[in-house]
Amino acid sequence: MNSAAESDRQGEAVTLFEAVGGEPTFRKLVDEFYVGVAADPLLRPMYPEEDLGPAADRLTLFLIQYWGGPNTYSAQRGHPRLRMRHAPFRIGAAERDAWLRHMRHAVDRLDLPPALATALWDYLERAAYFMVNVMEDPS
Repeated sequence: MNSAAESDRQGEAVTLFEAVGGEPTFRKLVDEFYVGVAADPLLRPMYPEEDLGPAADRLTLFLIQYWGGPNTYSAQRGHPRLRMRHAPFRIGAAERDAWLRHMRHAVDRLDLPPALATALWDYLERAAYFMVNVMEDPS
């Protein structure tokens, strides 16, 4: 027999946040990502704080909110305004690709079911391309 809470949820769509395991999964994703960033000579200078912890917390809260979890990010920081917040940093193809390389490793470490991993990766890849703010001469 279903509990009252379970029967109330029947017919509701499950968010990706819930489907992947909630906050612990996003914390693992971001922690794994920042292990790579910490050692990356191209990306590390983009994080002016000596400790990457605050940046990791911001990214974690943003991803949690984006994927259907609590809106703590907006409550603390307001609208995400991703392009504006990243505008002070040079983000070209090399920076985008380095970011994606570390994020790909982090997503793979989650060992999610393929459909969930694909949904998460597709968003992260689109977001990385969207953040590029330096157009480079292809020649």
